[in-house]
Amino acid sequence: MPLIIFPLAALFKQKTDNPEDGSGKEMTFWDHLIELRKRLFRMAFAWLVMTVIAFINSKYIFDSILLAPKNSDFITYRWLCKLGELIHVKTLCLPPMELKLISFNISGQFMTDMTVSMFAGLILSAPIIIFQLWQFIMPALYEKERSIARKAVFIMTFLFMLGIAFSYFFMVPWTLNFLGTYQVSSMVSNQISLSSYISTVTSTILSVGLVFELPVVVYVLAKIGIISPEFLKKNRKYSFVIILIVAAIITPPDVFSQMMVTIPLYSLYEISILVAKRVTPKPDPEDLADESEA
Repeated sequence: MPLIIFPLAALFKQKTDNPEDGSGKEMTFWDHLIELRKRLFRMAFAWLVMTVIAFINSKYIFDSILLAPKNSDFITYRWLCKLGELIHVKTLCLPPMELKLISFNISGQFMTDMTVSMFAGLILSAPIIIFQLWQFIMPALYEKERSIARKAVFIMTFLFMLGIAFSYFFMVPWTLNFLGTYQVSSMVSNQISLSSYISTVTSTILSVGLVFELPVVVYVLAKIGIISPEFLKKNRKYSFVIILIVAAIITPPDVFSQMMVTIPLYSLYEISILVAKRVTPKPDPEDLADESEA
C-alpha cells in the first residue's frame, strides 16, 4: 500500500528538497510537475534508444532467444533428455519438434519485429526507468520509508526475473511442445503464424513472471487486512489442485515432469502463507479477554 501512495506523496508534498540543485530549496506544486516532466522525458528517451538497439540486434533476439524454444536442440530439451536417461524416465525425452512459422501479412514480419523491439527496449531500459522514478519519489520519503521501498523494489525485481527464467526454460518449452504437436486428427496439420507464436511465448513468460509476485501481493493484501493466513490455509487444497491441473496439461504424462512444475509454483503459495502469517498483526490479549468476558 505505501508503494501506491508514494508517487502521489512526491507530487503533492510541499516541503521536499530538489535532489538536483542541492540547495535545500522547497519545491512548489509546479516545480514537482517540471521535475516529473524531466524524468518522463529521460525515461522515454532511454526507452527509444534501447528500442533502436534492440531493433538493430533483432536477428539475435529472434534466433537465439524467442525462436530458440521451438527447436528440438533447445537447452531445456537436451537437459531433460539427459536427466531422463540418468533416472530412467524415458518420457522426459520429448518427441522431436520443429515448428515451422509463417507470416500471413506482407508487413507481418516487420510489425512483429517493431513490436518485439519495443518490448525488448522497455526491458533493457527498465533499470534507467526505475532509477528515474526512484529519484523523483525519494525526496518525498522519510528514511524508514526509503528503506522499505528499496527492499520492496529489490524483492519484486528478483521474484519477477526468477519467474521469467523459470517460465522461459520450463513452462515455454513444455507449452510449445504440447500445443505445437497436438492434433485432433492426422488429416489436419499445424500452420502456426509468427504473431501467434510470439504472443504465446511472451504472454506465458510475462504471466508466470507476474505469478511469482504472489508473495508480494499477499504481503500487501495481508497488511491492509483483506486476506489472512487462515484464508490461505483454508484454500490450500484448491490451489494445489489447480496447479496440478496446469502442470498435467503442459507436461509429459509422468509424475516427475509434473512435479518439476508443481513444486516451484506450490512453494510460492506456501511462502505466501508464511508472509501473511508474519504480516498479520496478532490480536491483543486484552481484546481477547474483553471478548471472552462479553
